[in-house]
Order: sequence, then C-alpha cells, then structure tokens
Amino acid sequence: METPQETAHGYSANKDALLKRLRRIEGQIRGIARMVEEDTYCIDVLTQVSAVNAALHKVSLNLVEDHIGHCVVGAAEESQRTGDPSIVDHKVKEASAAIGRLLR
Repeated sequence: METPQETAHGYSANKDALLKRLRRIEGQIRGIARMVEEDTYCIDVLTQVSAVNAALHKVSLNLVEDHIGHCVVGAAEESQRTGDPSIVDHKVKEASAAIGRLLR
C-alpha cells in the first residue's frame, strides 16, 4: 500500500485555491481577534465567527470531495487490479473517520 509521501494528494490540483481560501480565513481570524481587543459588540463578533466556521466547512467539504475523488477512487482501482479488497476498505474507513470528526 502507498504511503502519503509516495503519491500526490487529491487536493494537489486545487492547492493554490485552497491556500488562498485558507489565507482569507486566517485574515478573518485576525479580524475577530482585533474585534475582541476593541470590545466590539458580541453579536458582531459571533457573526464573524459564524462566517469563519462556514468558510472552514467549505474547505473541509472540498478536501473530502478531493479525497474521495482521488484517493478512494485510486484505491478502488488498485484494489480491483490487485484483487486485494483491503486497499479500498482502508481508504473508505479513513474517509468515514474524517467525516465523523467533521460532524462532531
């Protein structure tokens, strides 16, 4: 079975867009910290926290989609080629565990 270092990740094709989005989120977090430092009205701070949560969820969903489309599909192909069902089972369990963490 391949190790993470031996293959490109599913998000590799969208890496620049992903990094741009994460930098934007980082800026939003700094803005929230500034709002707290300036004693901004709590509802306004919560509105910004909600926006950051939504942005992070979107990043998460894109990563899950990329993982399924690249890693799980690749494992299914390898599993079919080698006749070893444990390859795809491992990736499906890995994806399920990640999705479970996101839902907590």
